[in-house]
Amino acid sequence: MDESQSLDALANIMNDVAEKPFDFALHVNHIRLAASVPGMDAEATAAREMMTQCFTVGDDVWLPLLDAKEKDLDLESEEGVNDLLATYAAAEADYLSIPLLEKHLNFLIDRHEHYSSGENLRPNTLGEVFTTEWTREALDGVVKKGAIHLTRSNKLWEPRKDWELEMLESAPPKEKPKLVEHIQNLLQQRLKQTHSTMDETMQAYSTFTTNNYPAQDYENAMVNASKMRGQSVRNYERREPHEINLTQTQNSLEAFNQYITYERRAKHPDLFVTRGIYERAISEAAKRRFHGEAGAEDALRLFWMGYCDVLPGLDAELETQRRAVKSVPGSGELWARYIRLLERLQSSGELFEGIESISDVFDRAISTKLIQTDSNQLIPVILARAGYEKRQLEAGVDVEEALPQLIGLLETGISWAYEASKTIDPTLKLEKFLTHVAEISQKYESTGLIDSIFDVWKAASKHSKSSYVVWLNYTEALIKHQKHNEARQLFSEISTKNLDWPEALWDAWISFEQLHGSVETIDEAMDKVEKAQQAVQTKRAKEAKRAAEEYQANMAHTVVPADVEKIIMDARDSVGGDVEMAAGGGVKSGGGDASMQVDQVVAVVERGKKRGADDDEGSADTHKKARFEEKPAPPKRDRENSTVFVGDLPSNTTEADLVALFKDCGPVREVKFTKLAPTLVATVEFVDRESVPAGLTKDKKRVHDQEIAVHLAWKSTMYITNFPESTDDAYIRNLFGKYGIVFDVRWPSKKFKSTRRFCYVQFTSPAAAEKALELHGRELEPNLPLNVYISNPERKKERTDQDANEKEVYVAGLSRFTNKGDLEKLFATYGTVKDVRIALDEAGHARGYAFVEFEEPAEAQRALSANNHELKKRRIGVTLVDPRVRARHKSEIGLSRIAETRSRSVYVRNLPPSTQEGLLQQALEKIIPVKRVEVFLDRQEATVELENPADAGRLLLRTEPIIFGGNTLVLSEDAKGGIGAATQNGSGSAGSNPASFKPRKVGPSKPKAGLGFKKTPITGGAEGNPGQGASRTETAAAAVPAGSSGKGQDDFRKMLSKK
Repeated sequence: MDESQSLDALANIMNDVAEKPFDFALHVNHIRLAASVPGMDAEATAAREMMTQCFTVGDDVWLPLLDAKEKDLDLESEEGVNDLLATYAAAEADYLSIPLLEKHLNFLIDRHEHYSSGENLRPNTLGEVFTTEWTREALDGVVKKGAIHLTRSNKLWEPRKDWELEMLESAPPKEKPKLVEHIQNLLQQRLKQTHSTMDETMQAYSTFTTNNYPAQDYENAMVNASKMRGQSVRNYERREPHEINLTQTQNSLEAFNQYITYERRAKHPDLFVTRGIYERAISEAAKRRFHGEAGAEDALRLFWMGYCDVLPGLDAELETQRRAVKSVPGSGELWARYIRLLERLQSSGELFEGIESISDVFDRAISTKLIQTDSNQLIPVILARAGYEKRQLEAGVDVEEALPQLIGLLETGISWAYEASKTIDPTLKLEKFLTHVAEISQKYESTGLIDSIFDVWKAASKHSKSSYVVWLNYTEALIKHQKHNEARQLFSEISTKNLDWPEALWDAWISFEQLHGSVETIDEAMDKVEKAQQAVQTKRAKEAKRAAEEYQANMAHTVVPADVEKIIMDARDSVGGDVEMAAGGGVKSGGGDASMQVDQVVAVVERGKKRGADDDEGSADTHKKARFEEKPAPPKRDRENSTVFVGDLPSNTTEADLVALFKDCGPVREVKFTKLAPTLVATVEFVDRESVPAGLTKDKKRVHDQEIAVHLAWKSTMYITNFPESTDDAYIRNLFGKYGIVFDVRWPSKKFKSTRRFCYVQFTSPAAAEKALELHGRELEPNLPLNVYISNPERKKERTDQDANEKEVYVAGLSRFTNKGDLEKLFATYGTVKDVRIALDEAGHARGYAFVEFEEPAEAQRALSANNHELKKRRIGVTLVDPRVRARHKSEIGLSRIAETRSRSVYVRNLPPSTQEGLLQQALEKIIPVKRVEVFLDRQEATVELENPADAGRLLLRTEPIIFGGNTLVLSEDAKGGIGAATQNGSGSAGSNPASFKPRKVGPSKPKAGLGFKKTPITGGAEGNPGQGASRTETAAAAVPAGSSGKGQDDFRKMLSKK
């Protein structure tokens, strides 16, 4: 803009500042605009001075202001010097600033040199100012202010030390001993202070001692100095990682928060260091606020509150509170703390200079016109003042005026709160305080103010018509004061209102009638409640159906946050991972190769051959021993504890908006959005869980002028189990949808265990999850009570099937004639048998092993007594399932087994993003029986294993399209161009298609060597390595008859088409 436009803008912004003197952004814009116009230096100085009167400011304002002062003031006059020194004092009282203190230090040294050089005569009007002693004392004060900065205090200490040494060098001989002692004391004090340049300080002390003390005293002096510095060195070494972190993150607010947390948790906190960290954090947050960084003011407020908490003594806290309310005048909590502090000071009886009255502080807080616009900031201030007035009333201080003043204060506060927000404070603090005062008023007035209690709740219910909390308090007040007819009428009127939790009102009405009503009124109430329930259930069902339809419609256009599954479903994978059948029984969980696959084709070795000593790794293990592998490393990301859920977002919210909002809380790893009618929600995952508490403070903050909700993701997530086997996604959504908007339903994969029957339901608010807990224990089928819990990550074992292995035993050595009934009969003597899974061969005979699952781990422990029991003339072995043991059954390997599995598998492509295996299996089971499903999210493809080849053929010949998540699924009998086009490691070897469901992973058969056997060389890596070597693959390939060709479903369709 040109100069005239700049002048017009400057005039406008000056008017705005005059109307809103406590609008921080206006002051910043005023300063920048005035400074940008040429020739407006005086206006820029005036703008800076105006801001210093309303706020504490940093060196962005003070340094230019001091430069202007030094230029304009007459520093040869007493008035000019005092004005500048007062400006330095005011600047240093705001925030810790090393550049500001350096400027002050240099000014003092320069002015002292100006007069001490003899070239300039110091005016008599200055008195002692700028004399050597006055300068020494002034320098000492400046250096002490910056000493708490561990890494930059040397910027002040070094010039001061050099000045003292110059004074020593130029001093008369008779004054030198005194100065030597003075400088030695300064050096010793510095050695005792924690700072980063201890080596330089020690060197300075050594040099000073050498130059000014006898040689025989040097050793003792250095020994004493080493003792002095020892503790300081250790103190800094403990904090050096945090100082490095600050440097690397460019003094990020999160790094300061971590540093402060470390100091606050110390067993013996160092107040000197703690004060320095808080002062630096506050200064940095203030600087970032000045430059417009989002969230900096919230961090500044939190730092001030923490700082006040650690300061010992009322005088130190008083000064800090004064600075805090000037720094963040829009913080109601800081004003409330200041009021409570003043009340403590009054009750202590101590005298403090310049202390304000509580009424004056309250008036100052209100005069900012900031807290009245935010009920969250207003309520703490009103409560602090009202609490003080109530305690004065109870103490008998000026009762006649105190009671009306207290009531007027609360009524005004409630009025302001209603004007500030359309929603009411859910805790109703002000309303409850006012009704309490009205109830106790009869102690001070003959008539009392009981009737005004009902007016309070009437006004509250008018402001928030849908809040069940308000109506409950209204009815409770009527009942408490024996107004039963009015309460009954009110219950009847609100029973059909659109409340956020009508069930609470209905229960309260029934309870009221049972206590105070007649048979007729009880029946009447129950009839009305029943009708209201039907209406509400119908409404909720329609809303849930509409929400489900919109959700399904949006699935094709919205990337559903995969992180939500990770955040709230660690339990889902507690039994999953790479699962392999165990020789000792079990399931192996881990994160290695793709699950549901075996090793690549292994060499076919003749029976009877001995194993070579160097044939494979781990040869010390015999073929009868189970081999254990190391458990996989735990995941580095702690999603459940590091993620917050953000709701009620404006539709135009972007990832940048949320990153900016949470920037001061800690580094954000990932942001995921989901559109749910009628709202937009998101999950925000931090790099570490320590950032979450700060992130939760963003609750009720505004994004694009709209209030948002922030809570821990798991607090709105339910863990549901023990429902009927026929339950599907639509049923769960309909069942839980009446309690609130369902954000997501996550189902476990059944590819490892078909009996898994649980899911996670996540709402958009914790309140909805709390309401849904009423479903706990409800029988959806006879003798099948539903289990519903909040999915607290600290209680994983209560909400997962991760202890399933502890309930299961592995049975080996079975006769081929053993059947399921035999095992059920045997193990029923040890407890309730939940399931028996016996491995059968193609002829239907037992393969020699089985798994028996009990209801409780203790029953599985008792079943171990069956070890060595004789069954069908065979001694059986019984052990607990061990997930670390790998399968070694011969029946699980071989090309015939792979081919058989492929013959009943179907490959699915064109899946929606983030497809859940559980949901896909549910959709397909409505068409045909499914054994298990495995999804490959990176390719949006899946492999579906059916019960038999005939089912696979029927599914492939299906003419009707299968729609899933808005996508039409593409089915084929092979993986051409899609799944399994290459092996797991990309080698593309024959017979190693990873898409098919192969027998679980086993090691290669171990060749034998000896008389009559030819030793077979085996090359390649260790067992389980995908790159097995050529000889194994060639041997395996040799096992396939040459020229053999299998016919598939495509050939079958061609045959049908010819007929």
